[in-house]
Amino acid sequence: MIEEFLTELTWLEGLGTLFGIVQVVLARQNNINTYLFGIVAILMSMWVLYQSALYADILLHMYYLVMSIYGWLYWKYGKQKAEAPISNSTQQEHLKAILIVLGCFGLMSYWLNFHTDSDVPIWDAAVSAFAWAGMWLMAKRKIENWIYLNISNIISIPLLIYKDLYIYAGMSVFLFIMGTSGYLKWRKLMSEENGNAYATA
Repeated sequence: MIEEFLTELTWLEGLGTLFGIVQVVLARQNNINTYLFGIVAILMSMWVLYQSALYADILLHMYYLVMSIYGWLYWKYGKQKAEAPISNSTQQEHLKAILIVLGCFGLMSYWLNFHTDSDVPIWDAAVSAFAWAGMWLMAKRKIENWIYLNISNIISIPLLIYKDLYIYAGMSVFLFIMGTSGYLKWRKLMSEENGNAYATA
């Protein structure tokens, strides 16, 4: 019975990872369909994370779900009912991202420490805090999203190994590599978009 249950979790972990890989590849390509694959990966991951008592990560994935819907709408329509371009974060957006990290870390670490049976409250909270900020910036199509997401990936790799979630740990290594590549790709795309805008001005 236990072996069958663990096999089911491993199967879901692997399938969720596959959808997650497709999602990040599409995000790197600046393809709006990244959100469709992301939603499927999120739903699968939430069940696996619940069984591993990574409660902050579950809340993070619920947030991912909401931001994926918001991000799809923002990427599709933006503020001017036209597709939003890649851009740098403004000073105000930088400040908001930092406040998201600090606020999320404070709330999550308190909740995990005093209201759950988590044995890695600080670690789990740190992963979530940087990912929350990164996902918010991703939804707004800001290039700095890759920096915040990569910090989260670096922290999550040893955490997932500690929790024996080796497939997800490998996924985090892949995400870190793709995050670095994604930043460089988006910077190139942003330069091309700015060049085209200048040429047609």
